[in-house]
Amino acid sequence: MAAAGGAEGEALRAVRKCLARFAAETRELCLAESVPYLDGLPPPLEFYQEWVCPNKPCIIRNAFDHWPALTKWTLTYLREVMSSKLVSVAVTPNGYADAVYQDRFVLPEERRMPFSAFLDIVEKKVTSPGVFYVQKQCSNLTEEFPELMGDVEPDIPCMTKALGKKPDAVNFWLGESAAVTSLHKDHYENVYCVISGEKHFLLHPPSDRPFIPYELYPPATFHISEDGSFEIVDEDSAEKVPWIPLDPLNPDLERYPDYVQAKPLKCTVKAGEMLYLPSLWFHHVQQSHGCIAVNYWYDMDYDLKYSYYQLLDSLSKVVALK
Repeated sequence: MAAAGGAEGEALRAVRKCLARFAAETRELCLAESVPYLDGLPPPLEFYQEWVCPNKPCIIRNAFDHWPALTKWTLTYLREVMSSKLVSVAVTPNGYADAVYQDRFVLPEERRMPFSAFLDIVEKKVTSPGVFYVQKQCSNLTEEFPELMGDVEPDIPCMTKALGKKPDAVNFWLGESAAVTSLHKDHYENVYCVISGEKHFLLHPPSDRPFIPYELYPPATFHISEDGSFEIVDEDSAEKVPWIPLDPLNPDLERYPDYVQAKPLKCTVKAGEMLYLPSLWFHHVQQSHGCIAVNYWYDMDYDLKYSYYQLLDSLSKVVALK
């Protein structure tokens, strides 16, 4: 048994070295030191060949200058158009929705409230416990804000032509500066358009997966009590959720020492700029107060690239367990 254990240990160390070398070679061969800028949307075939197929992010200027939203979407305009319509707002005590908190994976309280009341909080006309963020996905722009669809495109024509499909969802984002999106990845080609303010992204390529920890957490939901305090309500019958516990802005390297080998890219997407965020890239997002954005989710192709990632993910889990 001792000999077998020693052989197993040698094999695991060899796998760790291979994973580290894989990540380093990927950065050296395929990735830039920073997220590159383009001065306009390239033709669909070029966009697919240069960015989508090699799974590389970029920031594109002058991509949606023709959208009326760029000049029309002030908070005053949104208040007039949306009036007292009820919308879904994520409310948390700390600004972190869909994140690890007190050894649980905690979802925000999803509150239905008049959009004008939400804007009162963003504009600090009233105070209310918690951090408020319009961030419901599932195409909330088309489902909850259809009055605004005439000010943007229903899709990104370049991406639609490149991929040969329409977006699965078009999402609207608006919230307080304290609202933060925890580190995660999506199975979507993400086209993120900032209308006003700024979004601050921290990105990791899929090749950094060996250094990014996942753990299983029981699911729960924030709930605000009658006295205005927040409590956590456990979902006892639900399965545990795999999520990333690490805060990349302040990583606990004693608990997660492998993260020191990860090499994040940081970028700021300003008003009028579009970020192409490739599928399977890890991202952590902050924003300026009252930032308004729209993003388009195109389902990724489950091709050889996806199979490679699944293998990488499986090897990372094996190494992490030992």
